[in-house]
Parts: sequence; structure tokens; C-alpha cells
Amino acid sequence: MRNYKIATLTIAGSDSSGGAGIQADLKTFSSIGTYGMSVITAITAQNTQGVFGVEELSQEIIKNQIEVVFDDIPPKAVKIGMVSSPEIILEIVKGLNKYNPEFVVVDPVMISKSGYSLLRPEAKENLIKYLIPKAYIVTPNIPEAEEIVEKEIKTLEDMKVAGNKILSMGPKYVLMKGGHLEGDAIDVLIGKDVFEIYKSERINRKNTHGTGCTLSSAITSYLALGNGIKESVRLSKEYITEAIKYSFDIGYGVGPVHHFYNFEKQEEAVCTH
Repeated sequence: MRNYKIATLTIAGSDSSGGAGIQADLKTFSSIGTYGMSVITAITAQNTQGVFGVEELSQEIIKNQIEVVFDDIPPKAVKIGMVSSPEIILEIVKGLNKYNPEFVVVDPVMISKSGYSLLRPEAKENLIKYLIPKAYIVTPNIPEAEEIVEKEIKTLEDMKVAGNKILSMGPKYVLMKGGHLEGDAIDVLIGKDVFEIYKSERINRKNTHGTGCTLSSAITSYLALGNGIKESVRLSKEYITEAIKYSFDIGYGVGPVHHFYNFEKQEEAVCTH
């Protein structure tokens, strides 16, 4: 059930092509039915073919964005994506400590699909030490989880071991995304009171730009709307699966998923009656 009076916030980088980052998050918030707001941490020059440049914003403007948003429209849930420097991470953690939002979803964005590093090596320590412990849920894919735990992940059992190691760093839940493994798309939700495997058919579509951002912001929306953690992940998996299924060709590279496929399907249903 959509409720645009419930606010959600994304703290992340801007994608000039609109398929990932802040833009994907805001589209997802709107599609699922929350009022989306943003704190931009960096500007990226990117398109469907790759990332061609990154410029971080100052700590001062990041701090100001966080304060004015929380002081006026306190978000129910916050999604944190690209935070490329140690200083930016500390600034965000200060904001989280000050305002204490109910749900914090951390998507540890480290490397773009085209292989561009989006997290400075020296920032990884602050991510692990300060940001991950603030999370209600952390949503790493396989390469990100390998960076965090410094161990190769090849099997479902490896995912479980790595997930539990990340859980020991302080978040309440960890969603290990298995899209980089062979076979069906299997994600694993791990918490002290939860162990859930989500299995879905792998969709052979090349247009998957922004899938990680979209999934984590969907979880953010569903949590804000009052769903439990297992239901939020289930609904988010369904949303991203359909968004990939209905993705479309834009540009010369890896195109975006279709964030508003649900509205399109509703229109089609109305037209057939």
C-alpha cells in the first residue's frame, strides 16, 4: 500500500544516466510508494557503458543536506549507497547518531559494473568500523562481500559463512546477494533470529544497470511502509525481478531496469477492460 506521507531518504552518488545511484533510488521510492528525498555524496559522469569520472562533494554540504532534511522531514528509513571517502563516511555516521532513524539500509557500493572503483581503499576500514554497525540491514553482492570479509565466495555455503562474518560486525541483518554466482538467483537473509533463502529464476536480460541500488532502496521503502524484514526482502526481490524482466534498451551498453513497470502493467490492465 503506497503512502506518500512516509518519507524515505537516500544518501548516495548521482548517476548522470539515471539508471543507478540517487536517480534509481528516487524512482524506486516513488514506484513502491514513499516520499523520496536525497543527500548527494558525489557526482559521477557515467552512462550505460561505464563510469568515466567521479567528483566528491564537500563534507560541509553533505552535513548540511543531512541536517536540513532531518530537521524538516524526518525520514522513516534511510538507504546509504556510494560513500567513497573515510571523511564522508564519518560525516554520515555523525548524522545517523544525531537523528537516529528507525531503519538504515547500507548498500556497500564499491565497484561499478564496468569495474570502476567507487570506494577509496582507505575508506573500507571506516565502512566496516563505523557504518556497517549502524545498519539495520547490509546488502552486499558477492564482490562487495569478498572485499569486506577478504575471502573468496564461490558457493552458497561460502555466502552463509561470509554473511555471518558481516553480521558479527554489528548490523541486525545481512542480505547476501548471489547474482554473481552461477545458476538461479539466490539471496540469503541472515540475522540472529532469521535465516531465509530467496530463490528466483535468473532472467537473461543484459539491461541490469542499477539492480543493486534498486533492490536496497526497495527494501528501504518496504520497511518504511511497515513490513517486517523477511516480507520487505521478499517484496523487494519480486520488484527487482519484474523490473529486470521489463527492462529496456537505452544507450549502447548495459541499459537500466524498468522502475515503473508496475504502473505500465496497471495501464495495460485498464486498457484490456
